[in-house]
Amino acid sequence: MTERRYNAFSDELRRVFGCRVQRVSVDAGLTCPNRDGTTGLGGCIFCGGRGSGSFGIRPELGVADQLAHGMAYLSRRYGAGKFLAYFQPYSNTYAPVEQLRRLYDEALSVPGVAGLIVGTRPDCLPPEVIDLLAEYARSTYFWLELGMQTSHDRTLDLLNRGHDAASFLDAADRCRQRGIRLCAHVILGLPGETGADMLATAMMLTRAGIDGVKLHHLHVMKDTPLEAMYRRGAVGCLERDDYVGLVCDFLERLDPRTVVHRLVGDAPADHLVAPAWTLEKSAVLAAIDAEFIRRGTCQGARLSR
Repeated sequence: MTERRYNAFSDELRRVFGCRVQRVSVDAGLTCPNRDGTTGLGGCIFCGGRGSGSFGIRPELGVADQLAHGMAYLSRRYGAGKFLAYFQPYSNTYAPVEQLRRLYDEALSVPGVAGLIVGTRPDCLPPEVIDLLAEYARSTYFWLELGMQTSHDRTLDLLNRGHDAASFLDAADRCRQRGIRLCAHVILGLPGETGADMLATAMMLTRAGIDGVKLHHLHVMKDTPLEAMYRRGAVGCLERDDYVGLVCDFLERLDPRTVVHRLVGDAPADHLVAPAWTLEKSAVLAAIDAEFIRRGTCQGARLSR
């Protein structure tokens, strides 16, 4: 097995649970404030009509049935021993507290589910919701995934995020004070960003003491505003080798204690527009490992002591 040069989430899960653990994505039927008119309309330019990363989920089923369906598949494919219920599409704290409690408790009631991952936005964490999340952080294995994408407000405006970087830092600080572990989503290769811009995002996460990070490359999905921009030549995508180098550059500037939840995004072939190498995930991960070995570096190697 190739020596890992970064603090991988899969390694943490094996240390905590002593077996292979898989995330099972769940659609809770919620939406986002920049889709319903609260802060904007249309959603982020990269997000499809069912939410980012929602492919393969059975939204017509209830939470428990979605989990049972996903767990059966992942057991057969990977031999997983335990599972984490991953509330993934849209903003999974954007509802009244009692509704959220019912959703999360239903997930935890399913045999084999050992914890929760909840994905949301910085502007969907009022005090009563943070109180609720803190309860789960104390009682079960729990991560809150918070969409940031970049530390640069000009890019957030272009993405139609509906919040700024200061909102992310404020939400992160409020969660940290309550003992909630936080994983930040970051996209590399966003329009107009230089390599220095992306590394500045890594340094911001390190200074903020973020517990985890999930890296994605910019990929274009069908029926999104980003597709229209791509078709008219307004945006482009990174080449695979450029992305591999950027990931290593990014992780070299990230606190080595930060847990790396993901290094490359996923997309189904029938919904992907570009880049084609998105479908070669295993090869990309192997190339990242090889580049770290070639450099003789690792996560946190370029941080000043």
